Amino acid sequence: MASEIRDESLWESGKRKIDWVKGNMPLLNGIEEEFSKTKPFAGLKVALSVHLEAKTAYLCKVLAAGGAEMYVTGSNPLSTQDDVAAALVHDGLNVFAWYNATPEEYHHHTQKVIEVGPNIIIDDGGDLVNLIHNEYPQLIPNVIGGCEETTTGIIRLISMNKDKQLKFPMVLVNDADCKHLFDNRYGTGQSVWDGINRTTNLIVAGKNVVVAGYGWCGKGVAMRAKGLGASVIVTEINPIRAMEAVMDGFKVMPMVEAAKVGDFFVTVTGCRDVICEDSFYNMKDGAICCNAGHFDVEVDVARLREIAVETKLARNNIMGYKLKNGNWIYVIAEGRLVNLAAGDGHPAEIMDMSFAIQALSALHLVKNKGKFDDMIINVPKEVDYEVATRKLKFWGTSIDKLTDVQEKYLNSWEV
Repeated sequence: MASEIRDESLWESGKRKIDWVKGNMPLLNGIEEEFSKTKPFAGLKVALSVHLEAKTAYLCKVLAAGGAEMYVTGSNPLSTQDDVAAALVHDGLNVFAWYNATPEEYHHHTQKVIEVGPNIIIDDGGDLVNLIHNEYPQLIPNVIGGCEETTTGIIRLISMNKDKQLKFPMVLVNDADCKHLFDNRYGTGQSVWDGINRTTNLIVAGKNVVVAGYGWCGKGVAMRAKGLGASVIVTEINPIRAMEAVMDGFKVMPMVEAAKVGDFFVTVTGCRDVICEDSFYNMKDGAICCNAGHFDVEVDVARLREIAVETKLARNNIMGYKLKNGNWIYVIAEGRLVNLAAGDGHPAEIMDMSFAIQALSALHLVKNKGKFDDMIINVPKEVDYEVATRKLKFWGTSIDKLTDVQEKYLNSWEV
């Protein structure tokens, strides 16, 4: 066993966190029990780069129960929890990650999980996939395939595949209905505001909240802001999503205009330079910016730092930047993923579905090794339905089934 973590003595605290989420993740409980019996990953190495907190740790343990030799790192320098990493090492997993890693340390840790020659890659944002293609192409033949957790990573994968650079099949976990319809909307919606509220200790009711991007994540953030009593403004580049936002009862305007009235700003776009210099100078004194996209490029913090005439740590995990017009602009968690860099991420019950999709998608890759013609693989509909059916069962919820007559009616052109 190999590892590079801060302090293994923290393992008991991490174990308590993992035990807590395990008690609230019944789908993974069932999958762990099945994997323990069938050992579908016996003899295989799994490299995983996902936000390293308790729910991710439990996914690692489920895959390990299935026989996988786990090599684990984080997918964001500020989302790794050192006590959780210690708990995994204490349980015999190989972990390379620590909180607040420098860019060089973060890159080194991702290298460590790729150097082992993984057979399965579990990625969140595409860092491992990009690394193995760019720095370790000789290890690509070892890879059966991988799974991508988030929208940003899928965008990168589709671009690689379009350029014929993707060399092994990747399952688009984020596109599964049981992932994006719930994780992106309800998970992001709640966890973003958990992170903002616990970090700022300010009221949301009566404030103007600007949400940049109205995809499933943006919808969730806007919905929760409305529920907290805020007036919500949406910025968009997609006219159809902008129409959705209007019909959902939100104001829509360009960012440079929204900047004049916003109190809280949340970017959820997957793009860069969403809030930049022009918008900063338009903001009110005391405006608070944060990002809920995967990479820390949506709020141009680097430029804000350059144009600031004064900076200060306003509160733990909140930096203040004074502009030449005298206004202070505040940024939570350095513009990194606010729900994890300033919180504990999505609720356990939500990640239960997302990580069940991950585990079953990895199983799908192993069962169909060498049978994929395409490099971009959708989550099989039966996996989506299996997860949904199990979740409903745990909730004690029953649904109707089609009769034979109805089945025939729906699948026939003859009325």
